[in-house]
Amino acid sequence: MLGNLELISRLVMAAALGSLIGFERERLSWAAGLRTHMLVCVGSALIMIVSAFGFADALHGDHVSLDPSRMAAQVVSGIGFLGAGSILLRNEIVRGLTTAASLWSVAAIGLAVGGGLYTASIAATIIILIILAGIKPLERRFISVKQRRQITMLVERGTLSFHALHEALGPGSVRVKQFVVQQSEDTPELDEVQIVLSRVSALEYKAICDRLRLMQTVREFREEDVT
Repeated sequence: MLGNLELISRLVMAAALGSLIGFERERLSWAAGLRTHMLVCVGSALIMIVSAFGFADALHGDHVSLDPSRMAAQVVSGIGFLGAGSILLRNEIVRGLTTAASLWSVAAIGLAVGGGLYTASIAATIIILIILAGIKPLERRFISVKQRRQITMLVERGTLSFHALHEALGPGSVRVKQFVVQQSEDTPELDEVQIVLSRVSALEYKAICDRLRLMQTVREFREEDVT
């Protein structure tokens, strides 16, 4: 059986490791932030401690065996309800999957701390922080940029507003990163409209272009690469 100091140390360590990952989510204003990650990690650690050591007295009976992994397995499946709560559907775009995955990972860290696997829990925390905070700039630099497209159109003066664009594109309007309307220098009676699309697949891009070309006020349509 664990001593009181060891037991408390494991719970405090779980709270500390969970707070590191929770802080990264908190700074991005996600619903599951600092306190949520700390609670998940501490709760998982406590469940692991109870599972491994809480039934020690019962082992003295005849024909009694203990499987410490059973309660831990329930944590892995049970944490799903918190993950599901952090996933949101906004305009047909799913958001919150990374936060849900971080909650699931924090639960695993808590189980590791509760089981006394300190090196594994610390290493996992560092790796998760690198994934959450360190990989994102690289993702934006090398992946998101490649998924950006720019469209330039000449339209009849005053006929295309952002509201009209939203109605024309429907769900595809969530991909609009930038929308600029200015008077055409060559043809004053026309507006030059620049639209930058972000994180758009080839299929979505084609559908958006087809919708824009069908607008009656469009006089010229150009597709351009974004550098």
